[in-house]
Amino acid sequence: MDLMEKIVSLCKRRGFIYQGSEIYGGYGGFWDYGPLGTELKNNIKREWWKSMVYGREDVVGVDASIIMNPKVWEVSGHTTNFTDPLVECKICHKRFRADSEESIASHEKEHDGKNDWTEPKTFNLLTEVFLGVIEPKEKAYLRGEITQGVFVNFRNVVDSTRVKIPFGIAQIGKAFRNEITPGNFTFRSREFEQMELEYFIKPDEKEGKKTFEYWKEERIKWYVSLGMNKAKLRFRDHEPGKRAHYAKVATDIEYDAPFDWSEFEGIHHRGDYDLGNHKLTYKDEAGEEYTPWVIETSGGVDRATLFFLIDSYNEDGDRVVLKLHPKLAPVKVAVFPLLANKEALVKKAREVYLRLKLRLNSVAWDDRGNIGKRYFAQDEIGTPWCVTVDFTTLEDDTVTVRDRDTAKQVRVPIDKLIAYFEKKLS
Repeated sequence: MDLMEKIVSLCKRRGFIYQGSEIYGGYGGFWDYGPLGTELKNNIKREWWKSMVYGREDVVGVDASIIMNPKVWEVSGHTTNFTDPLVECKICHKRFRADSEESIASHEKEHDGKNDWTEPKTFNLLTEVFLGVIEPKEKAYLRGEITQGVFVNFRNVVDSTRVKIPFGIAQIGKAFRNEITPGNFTFRSREFEQMELEYFIKPDEKEGKKTFEYWKEERIKWYVSLGMNKAKLRFRDHEPGKRAHYAKVATDIEYDAPFDWSEFEGIHHRGDYDLGNHKLTYKDEAGEEYTPWVIETSGGVDRATLFFLIDSYNEDGDRVVLKLHPKLAPVKVAVFPLLANKEALVKKAREVYLRLKLRLNSVAWDDRGNIGKRYFAQDEIGTPWCVTVDFTTLEDDTVTVRDRDTAKQVRVPIDKLIAYFEKKLS
C-alpha cells in the first residue's frame, strides 16, 4: 500500500474525509469532511485568520455571496478566459485535460497503448446554475474563485471602514470549478474552499515588487510555523505565457506530494486588472485618485488540509502517528481512566475531562479497551497529549500526561493541568 492509499484509508477509517454521497456510489470531485476532518480544517482556517486578520492592523475581512450578478464574471474575464484544454479519447469517450500528460499516458495503458485522441478544445470551468421559478430560468454561476467578491465590495469596504492604502481584504469561502478530471483524492475537486488576501497598493513598480516578495515569504513561513517540512516546500514561478489572464507576475507554493510537486497556494501580482475592469478607483487624503494594484495570496484550504495530513504521517513499527502541530490537531487532549471497570477512577477521570473540556474545547474521552490501544488510537488521529487517571491520582491528585511525539510521561497536578496545556498551545 503506497502513502496515498494509506492516507485515504486513514481519513475514511478515522473520520477525517469521506467520499461525497458515498451510499449512492459517490460523485466525482466532491468530498465530505467527517468529525475530525471538520476540526482539522476549521483549525487551519482559524490559524490563517488569526495570522492574516487579527494579527495585523491593515487587513479586514468580508464574506461575499457564492452567487453574484453574472455581469461580474463577464467583466472579470472569466466567461472567456477561465478555461482548460480538453481532449477526448475516441475509443471510450472519456475526457481529460490536454496538459495532463500523466493522466493521458495512464489512460492509454487501458487500451494497450493505443493512442486516438481528439484535437484539444477549450473548456470553461465556471459552473452554471439556473435561478427562478418560471421558464426560461435566469443563468448564473457558482463562483469560480472567491476573489471577485472582494473586488465588487472594494468601494463598500473603503467607505464603511477606516482602511487606507496599503491595506488588505481577507476572505475564506467555497468556490466551484467544473474540473475535467478531478483526482488525487481531494487535491483536484469540483467544490473546494479558498483562503485569500487581496492586498491593495499604490500603482508603483518598486512597491509592487517589494509587496509581492514580502507576501511570498510571509505565506511560506506560515506553513513552516505550523509544522510543515520546509524541505518539502518550494516556489515555482509562472512563465509569462502560462500565467492566469489577470496576472502580471505569479508564483506558486508547491508541496512535494506523493503524486509529484503540486501547488496549493498562489501569490499573484494582479496589477489593476480587476479594479480597472470594474471601474473602481481610490482617492487618498491628498486628493489623488488612482486605480490601486493588487497583490493576492490565494490558498486552498482543502489542499492545505491534505498536505498537512501527508506531511504529518509517520509510521513506527505498527504504530501510526499523525504529528500534527498542536494548534491544528483535531483533538488537543484525550482523558482516560486507567481501568474502565473501577468506579473511583472513572468518576475522577470524568471530573478531569469536564474541567479540561470547559477551557480547551477539543478534549476527548476514551475508556475503550486497554490503555495501550487508547494511546494507539489517539496517536493515529494526531492527539498531542493523553491524560491518564490512575490509582496514584486518588492519593495525590496528580495525573500522567503522555506526549504523542516522544511517548514520554510526566505527572502533573490536576489543578495545574489547564495552565500546563495552555502554555503548550500558546
